[in-house]
Amino acid sequence: MRVMRILATALFVVAGVASASAQEDEKQEIPFEGGTFTIVETEDMDKILAYDGKQIARDYVVYLNRILEVSDTRVALFDVGQGGNACGPATIIAWKDEAGLQTDIVGEDCGAPPVAAAAGKLYFVPYLLPGATAAVQAWSPLERLTTAGELAYTPQPGTKWAELETKTPTYVVDAFANEDVYHAAQELLGDRLNDVALGLTVGSGFERTSSGVLFGNGCVPHACGSADAFMAIDPRGQKLYFAQQGENPPITTWPAEAQWPQELRRIMTEILGRN
Repeated sequence: MRVMRILATALFVVAGVASASAQEDEKQEIPFEGGTFTIVETEDMDKILAYDGKQIARDYVVYLNRILEVSDTRVALFDVGQGGNACGPATIIAWKDEAGLQTDIVGEDCGAPPVAAAAGKLYFVPYLLPGATAAVQAWSPLERLTTAGELAYTPQPGTKWAELETKTPTYVVDAFANEDVYHAAQELLGDRLNDVALGLTVGSGFERTSSGVLFGNGCVPHACGSADAFMAIDPRGQKLYFAQQGENPPITTWPAEAQWPQELRRIMTEILGRN
């Protein structure tokens, strides 16, 4: 989630003074360990993070997450990224030692895990899409970044098809948390499960046909229109239907399109189109 602040100021001053005043308003200063972090917005609408005038990072989204103490060392955490729906920023870790200010960066744009502090370390637990595994990383001032373990996507145990007859998931990718749906998706999609799930990441919730079939669509973060995907769930018939845009063929379907109900074929075609 992103919060954009728009400051509207009416100043009856000469243009040069107005411009200088606006730049001053856009500059954020954060005192830290005898120096100062600054975040300044540029004319290109991106932001520069610096410490005592030395640039550390530059991107569209730059903001202070928090300052905390880790193993008796004060640490500043900044979130930096391109922004956009479903795109978590990377985390810049900044601290001081005898050599001066040090920084590490964890994650990447649209794939950065949130940070949690515990037992004298910072832990970065990734958000996983269906079919994915990823390392859980830990950070401390002495050890820096280390691997704490591996995390694998797992659906909610004991959840069944029948639950989806009356309960609609908030977002399309949330449907994979149903154990019956997840196992059926694994069987149907095989090694394409993660690719299709990524194509459903940016999107709204499900709609429901008159017969009770759930359907929804989405796209890849920062790449809508390139690999958009469609998903339909028939809870009563215990069947899944997936489709995803591609180059050759233009749309790939699971199962084969000939096995789709006519109504779902029409809905999918209208949503994804024929390129």
